Amino acid sequence: MLVKRAEQAMVRAKSNALKFVGLTPAQYVALHELDAQPGITAATLARLCLVSPQAIMILLKSMEQQGLIARSFHPRHPNVLELHMSDAGREALHAARERIEPMEARVFGAFSAREIATFREYLSRFADAFEKG
Repeated sequence: MLVKRAEQAMVRAKSNALKFVGLTPAQYVALHELDAQPGITAATLARLCLVSPQAIMILLKSMEQQGLIARSFHPRHPNVLELHMSDAGREALHAARERIEPMEARVFGAFSAREIATFREYLSRFADAFEKG
């Protein structure tokens, strides 16, 4: 229950912060990934966001309608659609980061570098134990 409580606290805080810039947490993650890897496909973005291809298509449709992203054909592979952030998407991501990054800094600032490394190790082992069944 402790992991779930921590997750809910994080999601609630980030959702509230993102509400002010008109983004959902899922949109924020997608824009973050598109900023790091412009031109990726929807399938790649789904993997990076840890969601199904169907879920990413629903998300991308709403983001495209909001003018946050644009899709374009790959120059050499006409059957491949690339995803790119629009200027509005970049502005939204910048505004979101101004709210999210101080929050994350405050949370991580409560721990020493050694504690953070240990915490990451524990979380990794926790996830691995579940994934192994």
